[in-house]
Amino acid sequence: MEEWVGKLWHRWVTRAAGAEYPAAAVELKAMQRPLGIYFRALGGDPGLRLAAATNDAHGARRSWLARVAGSGERQAQARIDLASLRLPARLAVFPERALNRDLYYWLAAQAACLHRLPAALAGADPATRNQAATVAALADFPGLATRYRRLVAAYLPLRLAPAQLPPAEAALESALRQALLEPGSVSAWPQLPADAAPAAPVLLWCEAGAVAAGAPNKTGDGGAAAAGAVQDGGAQAHRAERVDAGPQRDGIMMYFRAESLLSVAEFIRVNRGVDDDPDANAAEVAADLDRLSLTEAAPGERVASRVRFDLDLPSAAEDDIVLGPGLRLPEWDYRKSRLLDDHVCLQELASRHAVPTPLPPRLRRTARRLHQQFAALQPGRRWLKGQPDGSEADLDAVVRACTDRACGRHPGEQLYLSLERRERDLACLVLADLSLSTDAWVSSEARVIDVIRDALLLFGEALAATGDAFALCGFSSVRRQQVRFHRLKDFADPFDDRIRGRVQAIRPGYYTRLGAAIRRASQLLDAEAASRRILLILSDGKPNDLDLYDSRYGIEDTRAAVLEARRLGLLPFCLTIDREGAGYLPHLFGPQGYAVLRKPEELPLHLPLFYAQLTR
Repeated sequence: MEEWVGKLWHRWVTRAAGAEYPAAAVELKAMQRPLGIYFRALGGDPGLRLAAATNDAHGARRSWLARVAGSGERQAQARIDLASLRLPARLAVFPERALNRDLYYWLAAQAACLHRLPAALAGADPATRNQAATVAALADFPGLATRYRRLVAAYLPLRLAPAQLPPAEAALESALRQALLEPGSVSAWPQLPADAAPAAPVLLWCEAGAVAAGAPNKTGDGGAAAAGAVQDGGAQAHRAERVDAGPQRDGIMMYFRAESLLSVAEFIRVNRGVDDDPDANAAEVAADLDRLSLTEAAPGERVASRVRFDLDLPSAAEDDIVLGPGLRLPEWDYRKSRLLDDHVCLQELASRHAVPTPLPPRLRRTARRLHQQFAALQPGRRWLKGQPDGSEADLDAVVRACTDRACGRHPGEQLYLSLERRERDLACLVLADLSLSTDAWVSSEARVIDVIRDALLLFGEALAATGDAFALCGFSSVRRQQVRFHRLKDFADPFDDRIRGRVQAIRPGYYTRLGAAIRRASQLLDAEAASRRILLILSDGKPNDLDLYDSRYGIEDTRAAVLEARRLGLLPFCLTIDREGAGYLPHLFGPQGYAVLRKPEELPLHLPLFYAQLTR
């Protein structure tokens, strides 16, 4: 009875406090794709990813009813950092769903203009910068004025009125309201005394600032743990920081010699609780924390769960065969806006366990069908008209020549037909992601790596029917010192059982340093003399590695590698099974340079068909 009454009270007082309106809530997860397109269409930085903002305590004054209800202590505010645009994971501020949706679009427009402010405003306070961004948004996009006025009119009554605040705080609140009603009209902001509460965050504005770096990550080579949200998408996000746990000392304890005696219980396999047993409510507790602190466990300390940040390399006897001393490749550092020469070491490898293997029986029927379809693409012999010599006379050219002579003109001498065979002038290199993420299961019978193997095998069978030159490669990485590049088939190699054995011997492992792999694949493809050269990339997720090669760093380096490939005259195209790929692939490959497969198991059939479409 007490619990039932408590739930009724909580529901009533929360609704009375007007903290939020669940019936009108709009989730960022449902708005993420249109907001990303909208943000970039308005001129926002295309390299920023869209993610959830942290729900932070602000310390501002609240109404007495909100204090009774225990609501309004935290607020998720839009924020821009070096790698992401973060918006509230859920908006239920207004009683109308349309207003909450309009607020998402306004924040995206505000952020797009905030990113384009002149450098003179870089050192200005956030309120001044947001005023300037609002003025720019309303000037560049006049159609937003009606939406903005409607949002301001609905939002101001939700804030504490100046009459309810002490004089110093009331002056600042009045200035904020004036800035919202007439953007750009406030140039000086009242200063608050030390004992005053801060002003409530303005939900229609964005914070802007770089992510603060934490202590170096000892598992990486120069990486840093950043303070920011630890989850992407529309999920709940948290601020995080790396801290030093400090020296660990034993508590006050008197040791008893009998503790060293063995008992019968020591030899019985029983489930006894220990201090570090997993907490079933850990996720709920983490959601209530303002900041998550990350630290390393003390030597010998046992923890309930562990996140594995590194992977052990296999021994030299079990690892693949190293081909050559390694290649030094550059890498693009978007923070410094320059190419770092010889920054990455790429090591070409050949499988140690590959043996000649025929095509698996389960793929033979599909391979025969693809072989028949692609054989039609093989060029046949055709007659070429108007040739200077040939096996037969070109009657049309002879008639025209006789007419020209009768009219006093001098006809040409190209009067023959020639039967010739014209070859397809094409070359294609398939670059497959072999990282550890491909070890995930896509169905009860197959993993991603199995699907990639089948796709490479069927692709080889299809192109063997056309006679086009093609190569097959795979890659993974362990930091920048070792990018593992597998030469499965070179352009000069025939597609036989030896190549099929190499493809079936590939194994998943490590990480995805995609930029270096694209640069090496571009070098191999650029050496071919074909007029059309296609680089097909098979991927299952974002570029990432143990060091700094994650988030925007990896995205920008991959984009730079794609642009370098296009400058060489190559045609990069990405085929991915990552359902979230639409959020970052347009920035990497352009709107027409990629395709997302909703059913990964269909990759073996779609890969040859995409090649046929690209070579029309």
